[in-house]
Amino acid sequence: MQFLRLCRLMKPVAGCGHRYLNSYSSVEKQLEVGKYKINFVEAGTGEKGVILLPGALGTAWTDFKPQIEQLPALLPNHKVIAWDPPGYGKSRPPEKEFGVDFYEKDAEAAFRLMEKIGFQSFSIAGWSDGGITGLIMAGRNPSKVEKLVIWGSNAYITPKEADIYENIRDVSKWSARMREPMENVYGVDGFPKVWSAWIDGMLGIYKQRNGDICKEVLDKIRAPTFILHGAKDPMVVPEHVPHLQNSIAETMLYVFADGKHNIHLKYAEEFNKLVSDFIKK
Repeated sequence: MQFLRLCRLMKPVAGCGHRYLNSYSSVEKQLEVGKYKINFVEAGTGEKGVILLPGALGTAWTDFKPQIEQLPALLPNHKVIAWDPPGYGKSRPPEKEFGVDFYEKDAEAAFRLMEKIGFQSFSIAGWSDGGITGLIMAGRNPSKVEKLVIWGSNAYITPKEADIYENIRDVSKWSARMREPMENVYGVDGFPKVWSAWIDGMLGIYKQRNGDICKEVLDKIRAPTFILHGAKDPMVVPEHVPHLQNSIAETMLYVFADGKHNIHLKYAEEFNKLVSDFIKK
């Protein structure tokens, strides 16, 4: 459900753990945010910032490898930040808690991370769960989000989607290709447990909040918003796109006719060009 160029040595940031990577001007670091030590990848050297928010259980590298590698050249005035959300990937321990407010907690942590890096305002690109986090960030802090890009995201859960979540709980039924990236991060035994906890978290929102994830923040978003959509996305029912368009003040839509849930990986070059052009406008 989730996908060299010249490498230049970069000086470590005070207080950050780090290791250098063989990718375009990128370095992996850690900063303490609350009880978590947040792991993130930083690429590019621009004065503006854009944070990439991954999907469920996703990390900077499992979800955004083509973006980390390509966006710095397409956005020379931006520093690209891709994080492992609290409790995911290398932003562990502690393990993630999937209460009904876990998206709100991720949104707060992402803002605190960007502030610690040095950005008082920035752009957001979020996929799936990351798009939900981005919606909350933009709605709760409208003056601090410059541009918002989301795809594969929803502001509420429909009965059909609740069934979809339950039907994909058993990861042993997934193909090995689909399981492998997450097994590499969480372990063969650990991945099913974390995934099942995420399913329980989503069904908790469905039952305890009548499926409302973040509908109340949409009309508070002031950032120009780019919605990209895979017309064959099996995870998001079609009604979410018009709901987002009708609820957010300023939106632009682009549909990949044959796209599914991972359009940023399947159509990486086209996707990256569309997103970078939007952010630069």
